[in-house]
Amino acid sequence: WKPFGAGDAGFGRRTLDLPSFIADTLRALAGDRGAVENAADLLINPADGLRAINEADQLAAFEFAATFSSQGLRNVLQGIEPGMTELQAARLMGINGLPQCCHPMLSAGKRAPYGLPSPRLDIIQRGDPITMAYGIQGSLNARAGFLVESAAELPERISDYIEKLVAPYFSAAVDWYETIGIGVAGGALWKAVHQRIGDPFFGVSLNPGHLIHIDEWMHSPVFSGSAIELKSGMALQVDIIPATGSAYFTTNIEDGIALADEPLREEIAARYPDAWRRIEARRAFMGDVLGIRLKPEVLPFSNIPAFLPPFWLSRNTAMAVAGR
Repeated sequence: WKPFGAGDAGFGRRTLDLPSFIADTLRALAGDRGAVENAADLLINPADGLRAINEADQLAAFEFAATFSSQGLRNVLQGIEPGMTELQAARLMGINGLPQCCHPMLSAGKRAPYGLPSPRLDIIQRGDPITMAYGIQGSLNARAGFLVESAAELPERISDYIEKLVAPYFSAAVDWYETIGIGVAGGALWKAVHQRIGDPFFGVSLNPGHLIHIDEWMHSPVFSGSAIELKSGMALQVDIIPATGSAYFTTNIEDGIALADEPLREEIAARYPDAWRRIEARRAFMGDVLGIRLKPEVLPFSNIPAFLPPFWLSRNTAMAVAGR
C-alpha cells in the first residue's frame, strides 16, 4: 500500500487503496459522523514513518540480506559466459528460498531493454545487452551492461558507450554517494544526480534513491525540491536508472546503504562484529579502489558497492574516479 501526497492530483486523505468491500464496510461502520482515512503515512512516511527509522537489529538483518543478494550478482559477473541460458546464469545467484521482495530478473538480447523480465531458456550471446536484479526482504541489487570484453565489440554507432552513458552515469552515482548523509535534504540528492544526467538522453524519471525495508521500495524522500532531511537509522538504496530507449541500452547501480550516527555505529560494531567488518571493508574498497569519499555515517551493505563493470566479460574491470 502507499499513501497519497500533494502531487497526486485528485487524491486526498480519504482516498484508499483497499479492496472496495473492505472500504465500503468501514465507511458504513463509521457512518455520517465519522471518516475513514488513509493512515499509511503513520508507517511509511519518508520523513518520520515508524518503518523509516530502523534500530541496530533491523539494520543488521538488512545487511545480511544485502550481503547475500549482492554476492549473488557478483557470482554472475564472475561466472557468466556466452552460450549459457538465462536460467543457467541466474542459477549463479544462489537463490535458495530466502523470502524475496521482488521477482528475480535476468534478461539478455532483445528482452533486456524491458529491464524487468525473469530469466528463461533464451541463449545469451556474446555482444548482448544484459541486465539483472535480485532482491530478498531487506535488499535489492541490480546491474546492467554488455556481454563483451571491450568497446571494440560493440556496434560502431555505440562505440562511445563509456563516454556518452557510463562515465556520466558513474559520476552521478559518485556524487550521490558523496552527498548523502545525516541531515542532507532529499532534494540535494535529486539535484546532485540531475546536474550530471538530467539531459533527456539519460531518461532518468524515477526517484534517484529511496527507502528500503522488507519491501524493495518503501517510500522516497528523494524528489525535486524535497526538504525532507535524512536521519540516522534510515536504510536507503541508490537507484538511478537511465532509460535511454536507444541502442546505448542502459547502465545501472542499485545497492543498499544505511545512515548511522556514532552511537548507532558503535552499537552495530559491538553487537554485530562480522557485519561491521564487512561494512568497514566495503568503505575501504570504495575509498581506496574506486575513489569514492563517504561520510562516516554512510554504511554500505552491498558486496559490490558502487562496482560498475560496463563490459561483463572483462572480469574485475570497473569504473573508478580518476586521480584519487
